[in-house]
Amino acid sequence: MSLIDVKTEITGNVWKIEVNEGDAVTEGQMLVILESMKMEIPILSPEDGVLKELRIKEGDVTTEGNVVAVIEA
Repeated sequence: MSLIDVKTEITGNVWKIEVNEGDAVTEGQMLVILESMKMEIPILSPEDGVLKELRIKEGDVTTEGNVVAVIEA
């Protein structure tokens, strides 16, 4: 088992969180939706695994490269 950091690729507001800690996730599954410049940007799971930690909550502002979730694969 390995831990995988899921990072943002853009600065934005956390608009919606689609998963909860402990959920099983699949590669390509939407985890979080960011809002930036009136656009919705999805953050997808890079691998199958279990969501071990969410480091954000709805309404937070995050910058490029921040770790928003940790997946155990």
